[in-house]
Amino acid sequence: MKARFLLAALLLALFMPAHATERVSVRVSPTVAFAPASLFVNATVDVNPENRSLEIIAESADFYRSSEVALDGDHAPRITQFLFKSVPRGSYEVRAVLRGVSGRELAWTHTMVDVVGQKDF
Repeated sequence: MKARFLLAALLLALFMPAHATERVSVRVSPTVAFAPASLFVNATVDVNPENRSLEIIAESADFYRSSEVALDGDHAPRITQFLFKSVPRGSYEVRAVLRGVSGRELAWTHTMVDVVGQKDF
């Protein structure tokens, strides 16, 4: 009985789409850029009536920029695009934070981006 359960769980894990448990994902282009950089951020959210806002944050040791948009639950677009202009040199964590009713955090994800300058070469 235990072996059947483990086999069923393994098969479910193998064939379930990787994004099935992700409520938000983020992709930044380019992942390495020359300063001052323009970073194009695409955030994808699963359709859900609880979705109320999406915040994108680009943060390094010396720089912080964020942008937030309101979402209309399950009527919101699946993909939202952001543009951060004139981002200075540094190593950045880019986060996407999905919030629900009353600003409650529903999900978040992050990726890293490097903005290089003349001194780096």
